[in-house]
Amino acid sequence: MIQGITKDMHVYADYSYIPLVLLAPNLMGFEDDRSSAMVCRSFAFAELGTSLLTDAKWGAIKCIPYKTHAIIDLASGVMALGAAVMRPMSENKNARNTLIAMGITGLVVGALSILGAKQR
Repeated sequence: MIQGITKDMHVYADYSYIPLVLLAPNLMGFEDDRSSAMVCRSFAFAELGTSLLTDAKWGAIKCIPYKTHAIIDLASGVMALGAAVMRPMSENKNARNTLIAMGITGLVVGALSILGAKQR
């Protein structure tokens, strides 16, 4: 049975996702596609904001319950997958594939975090 991940494990997902997504346009070669780059950077800053506001030990201002944070991660995954099929991201292979990877990551981390929170 899948047990999910704990708050302590989730922080590693968050704080590795943020810089990778922030740098994704440069790393994946679509920094000249301003719209796609802005979408990635927006996801990174949104994740940074929710991470800093989460009531876990890594949160700076603890006002978002951890379960809510996990649901936001899940929703972020859905939004990234949706963005991957929208123009201009869908026309840029590197941007599209990056958003698909971000979406899958958000769905997996969000779902595993929700499962982990329910078991504690």
